[in-house]
Amino acid sequence: MILDGTLDASVQAAALALQQGKLLGLPTETVYGLAADSDNDAAVAQIFTAKGRPASHPLIVHVADAAAITRYAKEVPVFAQQLIDAFWPGPLTLILPRLPEAAKASTGGQGSVGLRCPSHPVAHAVLKACQQLTPPVWGVSAPSANKFGRVSPTTAEHVATEFGDDLLVLDGGACEVGIESTIVDCTRGVPVLLRPGAITRDDIERACGMKPLSKEELSANTPRASGTLLAHYAPNAKVRLMEAKQLQAALDILGKDGKNIAIYHRSPLKAPSAQLLLRRMSDDPRDVARELFGMLRNFDDWGAKLIWIEAPADTADWEGVRDRLQRAAAAG
Repeated sequence: MILDGTLDASVQAAALALQQGKLLGLPTETVYGLAADSDNDAAVAQIFTAKGRPASHPLIVHVADAAAITRYAKEVPVFAQQLIDAFWPGPLTLILPRLPEAAKASTGGQGSVGLRCPSHPVAHAVLKACQQLTPPVWGVSAPSANKFGRVSPTTAEHVATEFGDDLLVLDGGACEVGIESTIVDCTRGVPVLLRPGAITRDDIERACGMKPLSKEELSANTPRASGTLLAHYAPNAKVRLMEAKQLQAALDILGKDGKNIAIYHRSPLKAPSAQLLLRRMSDDPRDVARELFGMLRNFDDWGAKLIWIEAPADTADWEGVRDRLQRAAAAG
């Protein structure tokens, strides 16, 4: 059931559902999440069951404000606090040392917890309403509201398609960012980028004065984190990343016989076959991130068997989009 997330009655109904141990489709500025009370192990277990997600794959805990960190994290390093001051609320998840009794079912048995404060007004309203309940709900675990490994949802309708009418979903419109949050590990003395997103490496360095390391540069004791598996974010059709010259060469080889292929491209292309679906990609990575998952879903709906995508530039501003596309292609 989809409710208008801008209505106070919908927000209160959502908060009560979470308090009662139910699941909720929750809009955020990144993607829609499948939400449950982080401190209710039975409720969190429903997330893993509904998604078909391994219980060892951690969930991100969403909080209403930075003050709620003390209920989940043992400490906040100085550089992590600088990132909080710069980017919360917003699309940034920080991995912090976990309090022993906090969000155990959401963390995959690890001694760390991923925390985020979303900026979407509907998500913020629900999280604030949860704090005001008796007893309160202090944090909400909310991975993307899709079956595990598949394309993330960026509209309420996407969520309803995945899980049916029995799930309460708040409609907060299309997601503004469109890809999941940047994840930074803050448990090892320096910032380590585990998953790129709208907040870039350069943004992180400017905010805390420290250049974030990559997982490869500091590989020992890397925490498991959401959305970091090799294959992820995949549509039903097989995805292949190609340079523009490769795309055109493949189209020339297919000639008029090409069909059931969707092509997402920035460079001008000549397609001999009218049975192909071509969609132009923006030159702005923020626009591409916003529409990416919706575009992949549209290609599936069209009936594509193959999706050919022009590879994004190898620059920091394209890193989040490139990461999602590489993982989608790896699933094929």
